[in-house]
Amino acid sequence: MWKLLTDSSCDLPESFYEENEIGVINLTCFIDGEVVWGKDKKIAASDFYARMRNGAKPTTSQVNPQEAKAFFEEYIGEYKEILYVGFSSGLSGTVNSARIAAEEIMDEHPEVKIIVVDTLSAAMGQGLLLYYCNKMWKEGKSLREVADWIESNKMNMVHLFTVDNLFDLWRGGRVSKTSAFLGTLASIKPLLHVNYEGKLVSVDKVRGRKKALAGLLELMDEKMGSHKDLNKEMIMINHGDCLEDAELLRDMIKERFGFENFMINNLSPVIGGHTGPSLIALFFMGDIR
Repeated sequence: MWKLLTDSSCDLPESFYEENEIGVINLTCFIDGEVVWGKDKKIAASDFYARMRNGAKPTTSQVNPQEAKAFFEEYIGEYKEILYVGFSSGLSGTVNSARIAAEEIMDEHPEVKIIVVDTLSAAMGQGLLLYYCNKMWKEGKSLREVADWIESNKMNMVHLFTVDNLFDLWRGGRVSKTSAFLGTLASIKPLLHVNYEGKLVSVDKVRGRKKALAGLLELMDEKMGSHKDLNKEMIMINHGDCLEDAELLRDMIKERFGFENFMINNLSPVIGGHTGPSLIALFFMGDIR
C-alpha cells in the first residue's frame, strides 16, 4: 500500500490527519522572531489572532529541501510508493523543495517512487483535494490513479475568500495601507479567489459583511456548474477567528443548494498570518475556478 503525505497548509483539523494516518510536514510561522506555529509548537488559533488584533505582524517560512528530504525518509523504510499533495507553488516554494527532495531520494533509492503534486491550491482548497485523495486511497485506488485524478481535477478546485477588515490584508502585505484606510471608510469588502496560477487575486468588491457572504454564495452558484452532485460529498470552510460567520455561510449554502456535509476549521497561522482573523474562505469543486 502506498502512503499519502501533505503539508500543514491544508488547514484541516489535526484529527483528520491522525484518523487517516496522513503524514504532514509543517511550514513555520514567527512573531517577533519566536516560532508560534511549526513542527514542535502550535499556538491556539484564538491566541494567535488575538495577537494579530493587537498589532502583531507574523512572518512565515517555507519548507526547505533538506527538511523535505528528512520528512520523506521517515516513510521510505515502510512505504516504497508515496504521494505528496503540496501547497500551491504560486504562494510558496515548499512544493518545489519537495520535488528536489523526492528526486534525490529516488536517485539514492531506485526502488522508491515519490509523486509530488503541485495542487495550485491553498488552505482547505488543498485540503479538499487531499480529502478526495484519501477517499480514493481507502477505496483501494493505485498511486498512479490518484495522482492522475488530482492532476486532472485540481483546476476545478474553487477557492473564494472575503475579509471584514481590510487592515487584515494590509498586515499580510496584500493591500496598501491607503487602500485599507479608504476601503474601511467606505465599508468595502473584497471578494477574492485563487486563480489558475495558484495566486490570490481580487474578483469583486461589495459593501458590508452580509453582502460579502451573499457574494460568495452567488459566485458559488456561478462557478459550480456540473459539479453539484460531487459537492454533496463535502464543502469546506476556513475562517480566521470568526466561527459565527463561517456557520452563517454554511447555513446559507444549506438553504440555497441543499448540501449537508461540511467541514469548518480555523485558518492556521501560516496562511492566516497573511489574511487575518476576519477571513472567511469557501472551497468546493466547480467547472471554473
